Order: sequence, then structure tokens, then C-alpha cells
Amino acid sequence: MTWTSLLARRRGSLVAGLLALCPVLALAQSDPAVSPNAPRDRPVLTAQRCIWNAMDRAMQPYIAQARASWPAARKRYLAGLPPQHGFFVTALLIDDADRREQVFIAVQSINNGEISGKIWNRLEVVHGYRLGETYILPESELRDWLITHPDGTEEGNFVGRFLDSYDPPRRCFSERAG
Repeated sequence: MTWTSLLARRRGSLVAGLLALCPVLALAQSDPAVSPNAPRDRPVLTAQRCIWNAMDRAMQPYIAQARASWPAARKRYLAGLPPQHGFFVTALLIDDADRREQVFIAVQSINNGEISGKIWNRLEVVHGYRLGETYILPESELRDWLITHPDGTEEGNFVGRFLDSYDPPRRCFSERAG
């Protein structure tokens, strides 16, 4: 897969995928809600090692910002979000071939330092995981968090907003996918 084909597929929309799958949020542990007018997400596919490494380095300040604000977001979730609000975290999945993909996890519970939820977007790079599959990650591995509102506004999503305008270094364009 070439970088141009990756770029063309960029921002196909994780949030749009969320919208297509999202029933109304009734309880904190039911499926989260995402408004139809929520900002569209533009995923950056990372089949090329150069692109992933550059993107991961560039995301680090935003991951740090998300982690620093995580305790307050967790507290709000545990206290109970209003109806039709969704709560997501972003996790890094790595498969047996060392392919990497950052995905949304629809949070179902937070207990003993672990976040449990469902993989909430279609996977395009890693293998061995499925949309809707339960996934558990340590809170220490959280990469971002997101609260969605029924009017389409969002809170958090530090990494996601950064990736909206991220372009990998030009040197990655000619490197082979791997």
C-alpha cells in the first residue's frame, strides 16, 4: 500500500463509524451515544513503519495532556454522565506482526486501574481484533479520552484533534509499507 493510498483513505471517519453503530446511551454501562453532527474523524493509517514512528513521536505531547486530564474525566464517568453522552478512550493495538493501530474503546467500566470496553471502530491495519470485541487496558496505557455530547460537541480528544491536521514527514512518502 502506498502512502498516497493511505492518505486518500485518511480521515475516513472513526466518528462516522461510531455514529453508524451507536444506540442511545441509557446507562453508564450501555453502548455510548455519538451525535450525528459530531466532528468527523480522519484516521491516519499506519501500515508504513516510518509513518507510525513519526506520528507516534508527534503525538506524545498530546498523549501526555490526555493522561494529565484523565483523573478528572474518569471521576466524571464514575459519577455518571448525563443521558446520551458517550465515553471513550483510545488504545494502541499491536498484532503478532507488530502492526499498530490506535482505536476507540467504548468504556463499560473502570475498576482497579483497568479500563474495560468494546472496540468501537473497524480495524484496518491490525489483525486478530474485531469491532465490538471486549478489550481491557491498564489506565497507564490510555492514549486519549473523549466524552461525546448529544449536540455533537466533544471534550478531551487531544490526540484526535492533533491528528486532524497531522501530515507525516515527506521522507516517509517513498518508504515501502511494512
